[in-house]
Amino acid sequence: MGYLVLVRHGESRWNLCNRFTGWIDVPLSENGIREAQACAKHCKAFDFSAAYTSKLARTHSTLFIILASQNRTGIVQHEHDAKYYHWIRRSNHCTEDDLPVYESTALNERFYGKLQGMDKDEAERVYGKEKVFAWRRDYHARPPGGETLEETFQRAWPYVRRHVLPRLKRGEDVLFVGHGNTLRSIIQHLERLPVEDVPFLDLPERVPIVYRYRHGRWTHVSGEYAFGRPLR
Repeated sequence: MGYLVLVRHGESRWNLCNRFTGWIDVPLSENGIREAQACAKHCKAFDFSAAYTSKLARTHSTLFIILASQNRTGIVQHEHDAKYYHWIRRSNHCTEDDLPVYESTALNERFYGKLQGMDKDEAERVYGKEKVFAWRRDYHARPPGGETLEETFQRAWPYVRRHVLPRLKRGEDVLFVGHGNTLRSIIQHLERLPVEDVPFLDLPERVPIVYRYRHGRWTHVSGEYAFGRPLR
């Protein structure tokens, strides 16, 4: 049996500034670094065979802080770059202390369209508080120029099924460092939660959520998400 360890990236500079981030590539805040370090302590219980993450810096920073605590070196595979990937497969084989890291835009945060870069309080003044809340968390609501949470799931889950699931079936442990909305949509799928509950599902800070995959079944092992916590 393999373990899937889900980690939300630490607080970003735009989380701190109360701005919509989406696909904008911003770094972690100082608190976000501390959150990643705290999460790393929980991840030491697992012997990861690979890690998966988005294309964005805040997930990369969180991931490499976790690996550094295990004295592991993440080797990003850059599969999108055919020339580089051909070289790395031939010339840079991972040792036992190295870990292949796979990145993909399919695992990026929800694309927020015109809201990206906008102060969240200002967005509520312009569009209305109820509409902005729906855009942030409702499964089917679409922000202007952006994508729904359902569409986020529809691009993220096929990637997980194609690349991550085979490793779990082989009994490997996999680290997945993602974003609030990609993780929220995946958890909804794994636990078959009603989609109307998704707007109120929030992820723990400093602690991973762990699932065990065995004989085609998912079991929630540790890490507690909550319903109704204040949005970040």
